[in-house]
Amino acid sequence: MRLTLYIKVIVFCFFSTVSYSQEEIKWISLEDAVYLQEAAPRNIIIDMYTKWCGPCRLLDRNTFANKDVAKYINDNFYAVKFNAEGNEVVNFKGYTFENPNYDPARANRRNSSHQLSQAFRIQAFPTIVFLDKSSNLLHKLRGYKTPKQLEVYLKLFTDDNYKNYNSQEEFNKFFESFVYEFDSK
Repeated sequence: MRLTLYIKVIVFCFFSTVSYSQEEIKWISLEDAVYLQEAAPRNIIIDMYTKWCGPCRLLDRNTFANKDVAKYINDNFYAVKFNAEGNEVVNFKGYTFENPNYDPARANRRNSSHQLSQAFRIQAFPTIVFLDKSSNLLHKLRGYKTPKQLEVYLKLFTDDNYKNYNSQEEFNKFFESFVYEFDSK
């Protein structure tokens, strides 16, 4: 079991360091992300999307396809893309989550809500979920975000940076003084 974990971590790290001519986010399953956290702790970012959601497609095309966003996510997070109305069975934190009312005939239209999206109380799409190194919920970011809008949250939830801000006032100062580095293209 441990050997398998170390092999997965080595393979993941190898692919994380390979230089791509076009940087893409390396999406993995939630189960794999939690598994990888055991040997190499990182926060997790989950893109909760649906197939019918227009802003979800914009997020993929404009934000997640951005080379700066992709590189930053790959270097600092385990990235999970999860269809919040899909039929995937997920084991997470000792529970099994599924979509018992999933209708294959409606696979590309509105479908029933997956139990995992219900557990996270996802009410709009897209929603980006940030989990800490112990897979505990840190924050849910609703709606479409540009690369620059997402950059603030990526840097806030990298490692334990969010712990530096103990009040709304401190966060507002961080937000107002934030220096953007990501290219907007």
